[in-house]
Amino acid sequence: MPRKIPKYAQLEHERRFLITQAPELSGVAFRLIEDLYIIGSRLRLRKITLGDGRDIQFKLCKKYPSDDRLSVPIVNTYLTADEHAVLSELPGRNIRKRRYSILSSAKSLSLDVFEGQLSGLILCEVEAASVAELESQVFPDWVRREVTDDPFFTGGNLAGIDARVLVAKLSSLYDRSV
Repeated sequence: MPRKIPKYAQLEHERRFLITQAPELSGVAFRLIEDLYIIGSRLRLRKITLGDGRDIQFKLCKKYPSDDRLSVPIVNTYLTADEHAVLSELPGRNIRKRRYSILSSAKSLSLDVFEGQLSGLILCEVEAASVAELESQVFPDWVRREVTDDPFFTGGNLAGIDARVLVAKLSSLYDRSV
C-alpha cells in the first residue's frame, strides 16, 4: 500500500543527474544555497541568496519517505531572518552550492555546483508538475548519468560526507561507465 501524503505536504516530482562536464556558466545568474541538515531529524534549514547578494530567503523544509522514486512529499515553511538565526544554532551538517537555472527544451534545469567538502560535484535537477511530464523531459547531451535512485546523492547524505568519500564514489561510477 502506498504511503499516505502527510497533511499540508505537496508532492515534489524530481529527477537528479550527475554531471561530469557542465556547460559554460559564466554570465549565468545563480543563487547561493546554504543548507543545514539538522542532526536527528529529516529537517533542512535553507538560506538562499541571489548572486548579487541583495535578496535573501529563508526556509525550513521536510521531505518525507516515499515509495515512489520520482515523487516525494515535501513541506516548506518560509522564515524570517531572526527565525533562521535561532534554528541555525541547532546541530547539523552544512552544504553550500551555487544553483544555476538553465533553459532546455522549454524546461528549466537546476544545475547545482557544490562548494567546500563537495567541491567538484555537479548535479542537475529537473522538477515537473507530474511524473508523466518528468518522464517525457528531453535533456541536453551533457545530462547523462541519472542518480535519482542513488541515496548517496541526496542532500542529507551529502552533508555527512567528506571529499575523500565523494572522490571514491565518483571514481567507482566513472570506472563502471568505461
